[in-house]
Amino acid sequence: MKPRVKSQFRHVAVIGKYQMAHAANAVAASRATLDEIAHFLMDQGCEVAMEADTAAKLGLSNYTALAVDAIGRHCDLCLVVGGDGTMLGIGRRLAQFKVPLIGINQGRLGFITDIALDHYAATLAPMLTGHYEVDDRSLMHAQVMRDGRCVFSALAMNDVVVNRGATSGMVELRVEVDGHFVASQRADGLIIATPTGSTAYALSAGGPLLHPSTPGWVLVPIAPHTLSNRPLVLSHGAEIAIEIVSGRDASANFDMQSLASLMHGDRIVVRRSEHQVRFLHPKGWTYFDTLRQKLHWNEGGT
Repeated sequence: MKPRVKSQFRHVAVIGKYQMAHAANAVAASRATLDEIAHFLMDQGCEVAMEADTAAKLGLSNYTALAVDAIGRHCDLCLVVGGDGTMLGIGRRLAQFKVPLIGINQGRLGFITDIALDHYAATLAPMLTGHYEVDDRSLMHAQVMRDGRCVFSALAMNDVVVNRGATSGMVELRVEVDGHFVASQRADGLIIATPTGSTAYALSAGGPLLHPSTPGWVLVPIAPHTLSNRPLVLSHGAEIAIEIVSGRDASANFDMQSLASLMHGDRIVVRRSEHQVRFLHPKGWTYFDTLRQKLHWNEGGT
């Protein structure tokens, strides 16, 4: 019998991307992939649990099934097999439990799910014995305030976005930082992004890249009416408030969580969350390696 390797992690949860696995062959392929990864983890001396929805949707009934909150309470590592969207969703939900996350990407290299599926065994084995890089990411806590009451609250790892309606013109937004008036902006919208989210929508809107260790947010207008309205980097200790002054059918998006039909006078208030998400990467990983690969820097160079 092959001797088991001593893993630093005793109880590991596996979460898969099952939402897109509608076809029978896709379900079978996803089930086989997660089953293989689970057996690999057991060979390393880990006790394995499957996230309950993953187990149910993919028919993985041979493993202990745990809801996300139970994973947070009982597991000391979470392995996410999917893409960055899957990781964002589970990262927000597990942040309060301080469970570290490792991402295995089933498609193209992700910014935070950075281990290629084809090479997961060789990459994971040393990580399970403690050879890894720690990468802590900040979260935003956002609230929508209406007449002094909170009508919506959410965490965001990437960004908080206020958008104009699909069929309407620009929105006018009053922006405050720490209670101080900054500007009234007429634009298609406004993005408040974390360093993690600086490589997402904020980047396509012309915002800067922020290193994950930067203690700041970036405020990026979307197609502003006044071209002197430029991206602004703020301390992550600041409280940012965006008030809807005018414009029809404005909406707010908190990563993948949406609130439609904002009203005039609604205030979207964004603060730093008390929680962080901890990612683990292979030894020697750097953020710049990811940028080079994902953004195709230096292609054609020597």
